[in-house]
Amino acid sequence: MLSERRLEVLRAIVQDYVGTEEPVGSKALTERHNLQVSPATVRNDMAALEEEGYIAQPHTSAGRVPTDKGYRLFVDKLADVKPLSTPERRAIQSFLESAVDLDDVVGRTVRLLAQLTRQVAVVQYPSLSRSTVRHVELLALAPARLMLVLITDTGRVEQRVVDCPAPFGETSLADLRARLNSRIVGERFTDVPPLVADLPDSFDAEDRGTVSTVLSSLLETLVEETEERLMIGGTANLTRFATDFPLTIRPVLEALEEQVVLLKLLGEAKDSGVTVRIGHENAHEGLTSTSVVSVGYGSGDEAVAKLGVVGPTRMDYPGTMGAVRAVARYVGQILAEN
Repeated sequence: MLSERRLEVLRAIVQDYVGTEEPVGSKALTERHNLQVSPATVRNDMAALEEEGYIAQPHTSAGRVPTDKGYRLFVDKLADVKPLSTPERRAIQSFLESAVDLDDVVGRTVRLLAQLTRQVAVVQYPSLSRSTVRHVELLALAPARLMLVLITDTGRVEQRVVDCPAPFGETSLADLRARLNSRIVGERFTDVPPLVADLPDSFDAEDRGTVSTVLSSLLETLVEETEERLMIGGTANLTRFATDFPLTIRPVLEALEEQVVLLKLLGEAKDSGVTVRIGHENAHEGLTSTSVVSVGYGSGDEAVAKLGVVGPTRMDYPGTMGAVRAVARYVGQILAEN
């Protein structure tokens, strides 16, 4: 265990390095921070921190910089999440409340996160597997062709055209619409199949084929991997941190282009509470020079998707964690209200 004084020295090194982009020396630390010890004592503390792997010397004449291990200790023990100011919170709420549909909510969230944190923002669309049914609409397009519209509790809309084996009258259509909604509204997607299994048997023989076809289309919509969607923004922000990446930022950019990599990253976030993955804690080789700050968001107590940011390990962790947490909370409120 590190002493309280050495923890304070580590905190000061992280804060100075994030703020100045320059390796930190003992003289600068004693001048900038009220450590109440001599530069010689600070030098000894820095030597101990270096020996234990919390800081490193990038080249011989320089000061010290935090390692992944140092940042991890800072995040776990030393960083207080920085709350957003009242004007910032009002601006977030106003910006998100102006969204017209789910795509707009996700798009605005990405732009907002990228602007607030000046990092790359990634937002996953609400997962259908965790959603509940808000409404099912059936519309007649032709005597034997229907439009099936599924609306989720998060505002997501899935549409599908259904070709029926026989013409389906307006009365039968209204009957099927009413019975479907009475059985499955408010139910989780995973619970729907047994609730509608016997529905065709309750219709006249000539309509059963069409009812079965509609149900097949509905169930296909429920089980499709349509939740594997996300939106990314602010990639240009990485160019401001080019010196933070060894040799080149190209591996980072290539990793960000792989949706499966980003979905896996977000999948590691906890449903509640902010998750921080630092440097080599990220399994993908292209992201070992980055940190990922992520959190779940949802319209109730349970997260329906994840959002987060990707940036260099030299990151303002308290500010970034505060922004990610606040944006997730407001997105959840918007989904719940709409």
